[in-house]
Amino acid sequence: MATENKNLSQYDKTAIPNAKDFRFGIVVSEWNSDITESLWQGAFDALRDCGALKENIVRWNVPGTFELTYGAARMGKSIYAESGMLDAIIVIGCVIQGETKHFDFVCEGVTQGIKDLNLKGDIPVIFCVLTDNNKQQSIDRSGGKHGNKGTEAAIAAIKMAQLRKDTK
Repeated sequence: MATENKNLSQYDKTAIPNAKDFRFGIVVSEWNSDITESLWQGAFDALRDCGALKENIVRWNVPGTFELTYGAARMGKSIYAESGMLDAIIVIGCVIQGETKHFDFVCEGVTQGIKDLNLKGDIPVIFCVLTDNNKQQSIDRSGGKHGNKGTEAAIAAIKMAQLRKDTK
């Protein structure tokens, strides 16, 4: 297991660009909301800890993880993006394995969708979607013993926002 004995929430703030001048969009799935709310909080707290201003963090909710791609695409084309307000978008979701192939279709669809947005768009889209075998694994990665994947996504968003700025 890749996260075994790792706490995803640990980062060296001195090695991360200051996020004060960056603007972030976060699209959050309402499905498995107990998990996605914890991921959102981890992302929000890390962005703020690294200097992002509260007013520079925009949140949109979508019904499920599959809808994250559409939400991120619309956010990337929204007034926020047109005004230059967004430097990175984070998508937050949680899919837990069930008894059918639905898990595979949702995971594959959202993964490919976010990949496509990154290849075709100008704003980096950070993948913060848990795809776990059971609820406990999701709990462990959304503020539990493995830290918070939302925190990790926020750090990635800051780094990608800086890369975008540096390569314009």
